[in-house]
Amino acid sequence: MAIRLIFLTVLMIVLNGCTTGKPETITPVSPFELNKYLGTWYEIARLDHSFERNLDKVSATYSMNADGSVKVINKGFNTQKQQWKEAVGKAKFVKTQDVGYLKVSFFGPFYGSYIIFYLEPDYSTALISSYNYEYLWLLSRQKQLTTEQLHKYLTIAQQAGFDTSKLIFPTQ
Repeated sequence: MAIRLIFLTVLMIVLNGCTTGKPETITPVSPFELNKYLGTWYEIARLDHSFERNLDKVSATYSMNADGSVKVINKGFNTQKQQWKEAVGKAKFVKTQDVGYLKVSFFGPFYGSYIIFYLEPDYSTALISSYNYEYLWLLSRQKQLTTEQLHKYLTIAQQAGFDTSKLIFPTQ
């Protein structure tokens, strides 16, 4: 029994450490101000993953929890099931609060990287990665971007090493 507990503890530490890493070419934004980042963001583009499959009208809302962590509410409309889907989680800073490098959890003790690697100075648009190049989100305070804006952010993502040809653009 003790060996099993030790194995599970080590496995949890390994899994936790692996998913809070970051891609080599990604540098989290700094300085970062959480208070300016809080509020609602709309998903303009994303790489496909099962947890967001068939979702349109996707938004992420960030607010403070009483314990100092960040409350995360991801919401989207499943076009296949014709119903809203919502996931509530929490985020914590990986390093210091002035660096846009957080870890987020929707499933108990398991965290994944949330790395803000591009952020407009007015906090209007952001590019987010996770622990590898398979995760990319383009978020904006507005539901739509101009063609010029979209081109700018896709170029930044591509230069950072992401395959932007695989992006999904949900309807807002």
